[in-house]
Amino acid sequence: MEELSVKSKIIKSVYFSQEDGWLRICFKNGEERLFEGVPASEAHAMTAAPSPGHYYLERIRTQFRRLAA
Repeated sequence: MEELSVKSKIIKSVYFSQEDGWLRICFKNGEERLFEGVPASEAHAMTAAPSPGHYYLERIRTQFRRLAA
């Protein structure tokens, strides 16, 4: 997994795997979420968004399958 740079009030770090579309989001409160089937374009759009946290809530959390992380 490759770490993507992110500046966010709620997200600490983001990791993305090009090979399988896994997106791991580590939050500043210590929680982690792992999603599968995320296109690279969505992962990069989230990290580049004016509010990555809002993008996560609106686009990632609602559209992609969350794994057990």
